[in-house]
Amino acid sequence: MILVTGATGNVGSALLRQLVASGARVRCLVRDPRRLGPERVRVQIALGDLAEPFSFRNALRGVDTVVHLAAAIRDQPRASLEELNAVATLRLLRAAERAGVERFLFFSALGASLTSRAPFFRAKALAERSVESSPLQTVVFAPSIVYSPLDPWIRLLERLSLLPAMPISGSGRALYQPIWADDAAACVTAVLEGRGNDRTKIELAGPETLSYDDIAREILRALHRRRRLLHVPLPVVRAGLTALAGAARQTAFATWEEAELMEIPMTTPRGTADAEALGVNPRPMRAVLGA
Repeated sequence: MILVTGATGNVGSALLRQLVASGARVRCLVRDPRRLGPERVRVQIALGDLAEPFSFRNALRGVDTVVHLAAAIRDQPRASLEELNAVATLRLLRAAERAGVERFLFFSALGASLTSRAPFFRAKALAERSVESSPLQTVVFAPSIVYSPLDPWIRLLERLSLLPAMPISGSGRALYQPIWADDAAACVTAVLEGRGNDRTKIELAGPETLSYDDIAREILRALHRRRRLLHVPLPVVRAGLTALAGAARQTAFATWEEAELMEIPMTTPRGTADAEALGVNPRPMRAVLGA
């Protein structure tokens, strides 16, 4: 039995489709089963979330492998970003150890560091430390930006492209190696099937190194729109998003913590090597968005 957290997310939904198609026995830890879509009738469901550690025990019953994808890039009403990414991972890991789980696969991020200026990356680095010190068989996946044509970030950029000039927070020069969610999920599936068992950390990157500006231009190209990129100074972005968060709270379309991530590079000199070693050849962004 495989327990998947974050099954309604970008990578999780792609992974769930692949696991169900392969006939794997899957259980999903979710708050709202309806968000699983048509796959909800093909998997076991454990109600709960990362802010409810008491829900872990039932979710882990009979499980031999945990795929921990759930993450947060902004504070939630019931827990902070740090609690959801770092503390909750440690609690889930310890619960898995007590339940007799054999393998624990964890999604971190390229650039995760205890000295990062971004709380998200610091929290992911703390979680990595916990996973790597566990007696379980563990694998840490460190992806660059993971995207899909319908994910919230791409949809936000599409909405911004309706403006006369497309606003870009900051310089737009930070570099990424975007990887399609389906390709990232295929790498997880490959590890679950026994490939890459000699690796404890796998870096996931797409075949292109693109700046934030480049990514915005790829989206404009896919939409057949021509727009000038308007760079908004970070102090202005911070002030505006902080005010928006105070007024709209959880319904805000973006937060400063999310915008700040787009100033931090997420690249690896290994490029697609780790994905290719698992039998996955990541597609370029243009091929995915243009499909």
